[in-house]
Amino acid sequence: MNKNSFYLLLLVSILFTSCIPLNDLVYLQDKGATGTKSNIAVVEAKPYRLQTNDVLSVNIKAIDPKLVAIFNTTDAATGTGKSESALYFDGFTVDDHGNIRMPVLGEINVIGYTLEEVRIKIEKQLLEEYFKSGANIFVTVKLAGFRYTINGEVGSTGTKTLFQQQVNIMEAIANSGDITITGNRKAVTIIRQSPTGVEMHDIDLTDVNVIKSPYYYLQPNDYIYVKPLKQKTWGTGKTGIESIGTIITILSLATTTYLLLKL
Repeated sequence: MNKNSFYLLLLVSILFTSCIPLNDLVYLQDKGATGTKSNIAVVEAKPYRLQTNDVLSVNIKAIDPKLVAIFNTTDAATGTGKSESALYFDGFTVDDHGNIRMPVLGEINVIGYTLEEVRIKIEKQLLEEYFKSGANIFVTVKLAGFRYTINGEVGSTGTKTLFQQQVNIMEAIANSGDITITGNRKAVTIIRQSPTGVEMHDIDLTDVNVIKSPYYYLQPNDYIYVKPLKQKTWGTGKTGIESIGTIITILSLATTTYLLLKL
């Protein structure tokens, strides 16, 4: 093999290894390559169990609003929407002992409970201690926004809050400006706080079977980290055109240096 062939082979190798393959960029691919439509059994998201520092929005209603006004925070009975900051300051934060402190009702233990279980617990206490069933008490308990944190190779990093009951990983990424072209979609790390400790798991967003993963649906306070692809550290370019441009620049620099040294 002569020198020209060697250099040509080297350039072609650099070109192909530095480019990011299409398969690394496309979400939810059918990697079974069956060519037929596959039915996926979606894993139902487990109900979230409350943890310390969660903020709850509790609203108590009745036929006569005056009867329950004392149980609500200042703006809870107005029927108007609240901003994220208002929910934080007017909501009920789960303290280190797992309790929330409500007007009149006092401290209520909610750690490890689901939102539905907390609603039933508050409603039961109201009916046992303050009201009769004829008062038609209506209690709603919600998280003050679905909060998660995302970092790494995405368009917009930081802590995000979505006002909906369930959020999956695809929605979270879409609300963060999508994964950049140099982000590793095959190894997205989710860090989750659980009653038994911290769980860490990698999921492959390029595989359609990720929908079956218990980590496909997020839980409040999840941390998402998108690692960079190795092509980012090489700096040779993300596409074929960029790689060719880099190679031409290197060759031009090498040629110029060689000619200057010969003078």
